[in-house]
Amino acid sequence: MSENQNLLAEQRRALILDEVRRRGGVRVNELTRRLGVSDMTVRRDLDALARQGVVEKVHGGAVPVVEASTHEPGFEAKSGLELTAKEDIARAAAELVAPGSAIALSGGTTTYALAHHLVDVPDLTVVTNSVRVADVFHSAQRTSGQRQGAATVVLTGGVRTPSDSLVGPVADQAIAALHFDVLFLGVHGISAEAGLSTPNLAEAETNRRLVQSARRVIVVADHTKWGTVGLSSFAALEQVDTLVTDGGMPAEARAEIAEHLRRLVVAGEPEDDTDI
Repeated sequence: MSENQNLLAEQRRALILDEVRRRGGVRVNELTRRLGVSDMTVRRDLDALARQGVVEKVHGGAVPVVEASTHEPGFEAKSGLELTAKEDIARAAAELVAPGSAIALSGGTTTYALAHHLVDVPDLTVVTNSVRVADVFHSAQRTSGQRQGAATVVLTGGVRTPSDSLVGPVADQAIAALHFDVLFLGVHGISAEAGLSTPNLAEAETNRRLVQSARRVIVVADHTKWGTVGLSSFAALEQVDTLVTDGGMPAEARAEIAEHLRRLVVAGEPEDDTDI
């Protein structure tokens, strides 16, 4: 069987992961037929997903890994998931940023993707508790020099989490003294019942402070975050102004989200007339 060159490896793996989660398991021979690739390609994809800790390989296929509400994947493990969706979300979220504004970016791989799209927005003040996000802006300045209009970056102190966020009392005090126009917030999980949640108790408190210090809250989350619930909730959906997500968000989820949020932005799709 010839290889399907129309799908990149990351796209195949995203489709496989969605199928595993939706059906509770898949078989290799089913995936080869559906994706039009060889057994070897599918097995390599399953190996990659297993290394990321999101599926468990079984004889002839794979099943989803059931994560405890306290499980917190590291930055590297999360950075390989839903790459296309995160890039689409980042591009759409960047369009919501006005030059000269004061914004905050929380930790996470989606906010990290967003940061790359903001380095050329003039006169930004960026508050972040993410080591990775801060490094994006610092690296851009080192590359281009101290250009006029470059972002001013404020990195909070704190204790580093597995996702490379700075949390704890030092971060909380720094954030409480600040006020920003917009917060772009990455999340571990989002649901109608639990709102926004994380498996890290200290990160929940720091995120709570970020939400309190922002005039507007924009959550950036791909469709796999819907229905995921971490150990600690830190905000209700009603505290969110906008959710920027990808086209993989199911229709029923979109309808439920619309009941709680003022604005839903689906990357790559036209918006409804509803505005903030």
